[in-house]
Amino acid sequence: MRRSYVVAGRVQGVGFRPFVYRLAAEHGLTGSVLNSSQGVAVEIQGPFEAVRAFGRELKESPPPLAEIVSCEEQDLEPVPGEAEFIIIKSRSGQGHNVLISPDTALCADCRAEMLDPRDRRYLYPFTNCTNCGPRYTITRAIPYDRPFTSMACFPMCRECQAEYDDPLDRRFHAQPNACPVCGPVVWFTDKQGQEKARGREAMQRTAEALDRGEIAAVKGLGGFHLACDARNHDAVMELRARKNRWDKPLAVMVPDLDAARGLAHVSDTEAKQLDSLEKPIVLCRAKLPFAVSPAVSPDTVFIGLMLPYTPLHLALFHELALTPAMGHHPALVMTSGNTSSEPICLGNREALKRLGHIADRFLLHNRDILIRTDDSVLRVNPLTGKPQFFRRARGFTPKPVFLEPLKGEDAPSVLGVGPELKNTLCLTKGDQAFVGQHIGDMENLETLGFYREIAAHLEMILETAPRAVAHDLHPDYMATRFAQERADKDSLPLVPVQHHVAHILAALAENRHNGPALGWALDGTGLGEDGTLWGGELLLVDPSGPSWQRLAHFSPMHLPGGETAIREPWRIAQACLYQLGVVEPGEKPWPWLASHGQASAMLPQLLEKQLNCPQSTSCGRLFDAVSAMLGLCSAITYEGQAAILLENQLYAQGQWPPPDPALETGYECGLITGPETAVLDTLSLFRQVLADWERDESLADISRRFHLGLAHGLAGAARHFSRETGISHVALSGGSMQNLTLSVALPQLLEVQGLTPLTHREVPPNDGCISLGQAVWARLLNQKS
Repeated sequence: MRRSYVVAGRVQGVGFRPFVYRLAAEHGLTGSVLNSSQGVAVEIQGPFEAVRAFGRELKESPPPLAEIVSCEEQDLEPVPGEAEFIIIKSRSGQGHNVLISPDTALCADCRAEMLDPRDRRYLYPFTNCTNCGPRYTITRAIPYDRPFTSMACFPMCRECQAEYDDPLDRRFHAQPNACPVCGPVVWFTDKQGQEKARGREAMQRTAEALDRGEIAAVKGLGGFHLACDARNHDAVMELRARKNRWDKPLAVMVPDLDAARGLAHVSDTEAKQLDSLEKPIVLCRAKLPFAVSPAVSPDTVFIGLMLPYTPLHLALFHELALTPAMGHHPALVMTSGNTSSEPICLGNREALKRLGHIADRFLLHNRDILIRTDDSVLRVNPLTGKPQFFRRARGFTPKPVFLEPLKGEDAPSVLGVGPELKNTLCLTKGDQAFVGQHIGDMENLETLGFYREIAAHLEMILETAPRAVAHDLHPDYMATRFAQERADKDSLPLVPVQHHVAHILAALAENRHNGPALGWALDGTGLGEDGTLWGGELLLVDPSGPSWQRLAHFSPMHLPGGETAIREPWRIAQACLYQLGVVEPGEKPWPWLASHGQASAMLPQLLEKQLNCPQSTSCGRLFDAVSAMLGLCSAITYEGQAAILLENQLYAQGQWPPPDPALETGYECGLITGPETAVLDTLSLFRQVLADWERDESLADISRRFHLGLAHGLAGAARHFSRETGISHVALSGGSMQNLTLSVALPQLLEVQGLTPLTHREVPPNDGCISLGQAVWARLLNQKS
């Protein structure tokens, strides 16, 4: 018999064709296999039982990096006289069903070759095979073949070509395949771009510079890193000064898991993430005192660790191990190669221009990076062992989020343009939502340029165009203006989506929950439909409608000075005091008076006259107010800093695990109901914080009581409305769900009360998920229309 298979999904660039070739050979079958725009197309011919066995193994035992989404099968007429199984040259076409493969960390086989002095790829910084290496960041178009990648300009030598052509070789059709004879090269320069060394000597010179305490800009997989010795306090402080990044934590790369365990308490699940195919940055609890410079993570006892994920990193650490100062315990700060708020650099000339005032030395290479992609960042939930993203990018993009299929005709392709901060884009195709990599804060033209690159690239590689564009309610966001521009280009409908509704929709979509659900959106600030700034919202969202309703919110508070209050949380604390009738300090002076006394004296007038004092129900701003009240953070240098410092009081002295909400309820936080929208009495929480602060209770105790009290209050409100509505599923989303204590305690409390928490698993709970929620809403509306 003869049978055809069209296998769609992540099946190109992952060794699927050689897998099919070997499978056909094992079963004695003839036929062909090729990459097409629809996936991998296979035709197989042979005895009935052999063909059946082939089909079973094809679907049940694919290569490690493959992901089969669909497999269409059809019986064909046998071809007389067919004598062999062949691999046919790739074929392109419109409307493909292929998933672009993410970049994958160096595999064990390639690592072994690199560390073998007898191997021709010994310490070669661009070693790869079918099971590892660059994919997304070097892909120009589909199908994924060398001419459509940035490796097109590197003709293979005879030995590499032989590997590439051999179906039984690990490098069969490995598109980035290369060696020192024919592949990319690396070189070392000063900050003016003057070349000083090439090849291995360039790696040695870079290691020596880092060992001396210098800062190096290192071209990697998806862009540049800025690197320095993590144990050298002066070097870390100099990097912070030059980059103007004074407090935000810096990631640290170490050579292996043993080195990671020397710096932090690494659980088995954290180790599994660190050493996974993706090798993200994993937030781990540091061992105290810090074994690296405390300036690496000054605000929290958690440290972002990662392992070498490219052959270039492996080669660099090999040379670092030979240096006098760093040799015994090498650890590198590896932070994004950019200045604050700008996109990561990806080109050599761009890096020399933009990073020349930061880096002393540059390690460059000539394999072009086509798509900027930052490192992914996640934390493992200590209760569930499941990862939670803080930033989703390298290794995970562009894996799709699979959506609940819509009834009737094919779902329309829609574009979610994302929010202002922590922006991502989302383009849907059928029942798949492609959330692009982390773009960052849309605050300058450079980031807007990066944003446009990704928007165009997603449409091109997916070969689809949106039929609607979804955006945030805020009219002044760059992303909103882009949505208008994109809609005007092709006369597309614009779909406004409230910020926190998008949060809840994203959580529901990840969990493929298509019915009504309650949802706590615990966030910074987002424009509400009433014109105020929301951020602590209990919503009822029904994707099957689609419809939503605001059921409850946090106690309203004022933000004196508007955006200034977000940068200076003491203003929010004093506004909360004013709401409580406290207009001047008692026996204990307010913590911010020494640095902001003059402005503080003017604040009551602003509040009394309501001059530039927008109202907010934000969870994030509540954390800011409490942090400022306790003297932890009067002014921030990065988003979320005040909340991080507040939570850190729980763990700063080595306390672990997170507090058990079943053993202590914390402060009282009740629900005020009536004819209007219900209010979670978070102002009462602040009043209790104030009372304990005035009694000189320990900051750790106050922080614990606040966190647990809020968690119990949130769960209690969800229980109340569950009883009223009969809905038992509760989605949890928003940047405040990155708070470890809240992310552990709140789902526990919901489950104890018989409710089902729905949390994020594939995208971050922060604003990185907004584009997904926007796209889901527009998709539902367009299907309905």
